[in-house]
Amino acid sequence: MPWPSASKHLGKPTPRLDGPAKAAGRAKYTTDIAPAGVLYGAIFRSKWPAARIRSINLEKAKAAPGIKAAIRVHEGEHQVRYYGEELAALAGMSRQAVLDALRLIEVEAMPLPFTVNELDAIQPDAPRVVAERPNLGPAESEKTGDVDAAFAAAAAVVEGTFTTQVEIHHPLEPHADIVALEGDEYTAWCSTQGIFETRNDLAKSLGVPQNKVRVLCEHMGGGFGSKIENWANRVICARLAQAAGAPVKLVLTRFEQALSVGNRPSSFQKLKLAADASGKLTAFEMVMFGTPGHAAGPEDMGGGVTFLPAPYIYPAPNTRVKKSKLAVNAGPATWMRAPGHPVASFGMESILDELAVKLGMDPVEIRLKNDPHPIRCREYLIGAEKFGWKDKYRKPGSSPGPVKVGVGCAGAGWMSGGEGTQAEVQVNPDGTVEVRCGTQDLGTGSRTVVAVVAAEMLGLDPAQITVRVGDTRLPPSGLSGGSATTASVAPAIYDACEKTLAELKKLSGIEDPRGARWLEACGKIGSNPLVVAGKWRDGLSTGGAGGVQFAEVAVDTDTGFVKVRKILCVQDCGTVVNKLTCESQLNGGIIMGIGYALYEQRIMDARSGVVLNPNFETYKLTGAADTPDIELILLDMPERGVIGVGEPATVPTAAAIANAVANALGVRVTSLPITPDKVLAALGKLPKAASQPTEGRMLDEAFARVALAPVIPPASPANVRRRKAYA
Repeated sequence: MPWPSASKHLGKPTPRLDGPAKAAGRAKYTTDIAPAGVLYGAIFRSKWPAARIRSINLEKAKAAPGIKAAIRVHEGEHQVRYYGEELAALAGMSRQAVLDALRLIEVEAMPLPFTVNELDAIQPDAPRVVAERPNLGPAESEKTGDVDAAFAAAAAVVEGTFTTQVEIHHPLEPHADIVALEGDEYTAWCSTQGIFETRNDLAKSLGVPQNKVRVLCEHMGGGFGSKIENWANRVICARLAQAAGAPVKLVLTRFEQALSVGNRPSSFQKLKLAADASGKLTAFEMVMFGTPGHAAGPEDMGGGVTFLPAPYIYPAPNTRVKKSKLAVNAGPATWMRAPGHPVASFGMESILDELAVKLGMDPVEIRLKNDPHPIRCREYLIGAEKFGWKDKYRKPGSSPGPVKVGVGCAGAGWMSGGEGTQAEVQVNPDGTVEVRCGTQDLGTGSRTVVAVVAAEMLGLDPAQITVRVGDTRLPPSGLSGGSATTASVAPAIYDACEKTLAELKKLSGIEDPRGARWLEACGKIGSNPLVVAGKWRDGLSTGGAGGVQFAEVAVDTDTGFVKVRKILCVQDCGTVVNKLTCESQLNGGIIMGIGYALYEQRIMDARSGVVLNPNFETYKLTGAADTPDIELILLDMPERGVIGVGEPATVPTAAAIANAVANALGVRVTSLPITPDKVLAALGKLPKAASQPTEGRMLDEAFARVALAPVIPPASPANVRRRKAYA
């Protein structure tokens, strides 16, 4: 890789270019934009989790004071499949006027039976979410070797059932859009992870050419995958602007976000793992299902349910896997930071620790024996020494006193990679530089990454670089997702800057125009600025990021409360572009992983079908008091090129914490989040609920139904698309 191993800016802690503007409140997010004459939009949502909508009457709402536009989302009769589904929308002079008018919308509906609980939905007599097909979708199946023979010959076999919850997307900035129509051209300010994809989707939905739609996103307050999709609210906002002939702003509430803009799907995993006497894995078996919400057919991506790797990062020669999706009357799943992987990590790392205990092996040793990834094995050794693993690890449950201390570890893999970005560098005769790239900064520091790479290449300081991003009139770039942004953008900036230096050398006659001779070289450009285009090229970024984490917890056996004391993360980073933003990504991923391990969970009301904890008061996120000492070790390897690390950092956190809790207690909590009641139940300190035997039987029956589900052919179009997307 041509990235310099000795550098002035790469790998150094460069403060964010937009930091001062954000700290002072000058940075404009979508909700801060206010075009002249802007109207306020709001959505009328279904109050039924399942219903046949016969008619919607908007006449009274249209006549209400201040209302300028009213639209139906669907024409004719419509089948509602979850509480909160979009049915109609209004735009008016004030938010209060719109909220008042929403109450005037008249709906004729026939409520239908529904189910929001997975173990209820999988029963043969459960109400069908989609009338044309059963709730349990067709399964993906994988098989290698002779699994039964391998289990029979194994020195040790362990089995377990592990469940993970639905996790709701809650970026600090809500989903927001403003759409304005001038003549036949649309300008849209959107909180989106892909401005060009948003432009294309809006153009298609509105029936206009793509060059008639401009999308802007200067600043964002997080996306984490939920803002990859162009949800119905964005098209509704555009249609309202079209109908009203005026700009419309539509900002979702926290309640709406909990209902309709995606989540991390749940999982139910039945695992079986075997090894020989040395601890080498010989066989793996998994039966798994989870809910992507109201869609679970063979064509539905399922937000990572079908991407669950098996057997994740520890291969076994004999494997048998069957996994399926289950529809319920709830909002859709979508991409969420490392989709599929934290789910897989929790199950696989937990069962691997159980196998280590049965064999009497150290958990780090069994991972070193079975992980084929050389960098990750190196990380285990580095992390174990830094963490003091040999001194801290003890027999499960042997910690003295009522507050028991335990340690655990887990590994992660993520595909990363990058491609497809273009960039442009403009050098002015006075030496000032503007770099333009149509990516979007989610709050991860992409704007600063552009400046750092340009400064390194041109021999300048990052503060001397003006960066333009977040506009579809700039050179195109792709989605900010899959930890691909930096790996896509940095090579394009590198390429454009390299070509700029070549042109500047030619124009000025100066052999090396960088640094001290920069102003002299720029003075010979002439009256017009030098503008040079570049694009992503192979050899500057690479895919695949490994990482490991070690966790130390304290568990109060009287209250069941789990306190994370320390997380140590050793992360494969390739070329570290900006140390500050890289560390920020790792910290953020770990904090998100702690929430997944201990706090976050969507709670559904089985009687009304509504989300009961849709806001920051009732949906528990990791706060400052819950955040432990986090120590980061960055493996800076310029020879590997640029690698995204935003997602791999969140993959192993919950698994490492779960293993630490099991080590502290001597018994395992097999369900996320690990709440106090589950800890006390595992310790036998809570009376067993009367429903527990019934739930256990229902779960066994559920796995039996998945095992019998029809299999999607490996070569089917749906499977080919899924595997291509995963690759």
